[in-house]
Amino acid sequence: MEAKAYLRYARISPRKVGLVLDLIRGKDADVAMGILKNTQRGASEYLIKLLKSAIANAENNFHMDPSKLYVSECFVCPGPTMKRIMPRAKGSADRILKRSSHVTMVVKERE
Repeated sequence: MEAKAYLRYARISPRKVGLVLDLIRGKDADVAMGILKNTQRGASEYLIKLLKSAIANAENNFHMDPSKLYVSECFVCPGPTMKRIMPRAKGSADRILKRSSHVTMVVKERE
């Protein structure tokens, strides 16, 4: 049995989130939480909240034991990109891309 949690339209680049997801993939839920709390990356705040949600889903919806949970699968997909313009010299302009992410986290119970 597995429980999922989704984070949609997070205003952070998928590349930044993917670096932190690589740290916790395959780890026990409590170990992953410790790693996220001690990682000084902007994405770790989003992922702490997402991991708590996945654990709560497993416990309340599927009656799993929270002490046996591990992060079986986690990945990030790019969300919509907002295009903005920054004025530059001589009347020209540069494009600024404000990227967003869709993050999926799956927790399972160890046998």
